[in-house]
Amino acid sequence: MIEKALEIVLKTTNIEVNGPNPWDPQVKDDKVLQDIVRGGSLAAGETFMDERWDVAELDELVCRLQKHHLLLDNVLYGSKLLEKLGNKLFNRQRGKRAFEVGEVHYDLGNDLYKVMLDSRMMYTAAYWKDAETLEEAQEAKLDLICRKLELKPGERVLDIGCGWGGFMKYASEKYGVSCVGISVSKEQTAYGRKVCESLPIEFVLTDYAKYESTEKFDHVVSIEMIEAVGHKNYDFFMQKIYSWLKPEGRFLLQSIGATQSQTVADPWIDRYIFPNGILPNMGHIESATKKFFTAHDWHDIGEDYDKTLMEWWKNFQAGYQNLNHDKYNRRFYRMWQYYLLICAGGFRAKHLLVWQIVFTKSDVSSLVPVIR
Repeated sequence: MIEKALEIVLKTTNIEVNGPNPWDPQVKDDKVLQDIVRGGSLAAGETFMDERWDVAELDELVCRLQKHHLLLDNVLYGSKLLEKLGNKLFNRQRGKRAFEVGEVHYDLGNDLYKVMLDSRMMYTAAYWKDAETLEEAQEAKLDLICRKLELKPGERVLDIGCGWGGFMKYASEKYGVSCVGISVSKEQTAYGRKVCESLPIEFVLTDYAKYESTEKFDHVVSIEMIEAVGHKNYDFFMQKIYSWLKPEGRFLLQSIGATQSQTVADPWIDRYIFPNGILPNMGHIESATKKFFTAHDWHDIGEDYDKTLMEWWKNFQAGYQNLNHDKYNRRFYRMWQYYLLICAGGFRAKHLLVWQIVFTKSDVSSLVPVIR
């Protein structure tokens, strides 16, 4: 039986079904392994949400699986074949689809994100080099970006995918710049306008592809938004940024990256967390930017995301009791647990990466110092 074969393969990585280690999966019905083998990543996540299996350290289980390249969807299941075909035929990140990730994920509720995130509501990898707390690590990340851009008072900055406005608020208060932020989330935009109302910050509820501006910005920043752009649109995305940036300006991109080329998202993540998202790899970014920009200082902070995600998970666990359990029910709790911990395991295994890259326009590029 194929599930028995799976158990044998798992044992080669020191993973034992119903074993004694905290990363060993504990199955609760006889058919769950068969369903996971047949349904791949989607079935693994859904059966976890349905409490048909459990594990004390899901993050470590995923880390071990990915270090040994035992990914459930290495085999082309029927549903993934259909997804590959759909991605070839359609552009899933343009038009109305561009707003789906805002509606499905970022508009879930500010109450949820307030419980999980730091006080600035930063929902991207923190920078733990000299930090001890999540609050310190997120501030360190924001200051690192500002220093890499060499922000000066009076400059204008465009933030593509600005979230709740945490970067713009910090940059305005600490470095004296004014900002415009683009977002596809109604909840994020409403919250950001409120907390930034006394600052020279403007929020625009729109997709980057529809944003038009005759203004040239001193700098452009995009912090983990490119994951929603899609592989068919990377060139267009970079072209838009080039058109918004002043000749001597800098563009800082913080991106989650995949170790391999992807045109199909993880089926479970696509259905339950980030619809229409695709992770770029280094080749995608290099190919899309070389026509417009010179890249400086590819700074890998992927290890920092593991710790960031584990802090979010601790905060979510501690604050869950204060959330509305009709809105965020037990199945949602299991879904959110699965999401945060499989991502942490992916970064720990270095299957997932995070880069900060500084770009300048190719025709006027100059030396950009390495800043840490």
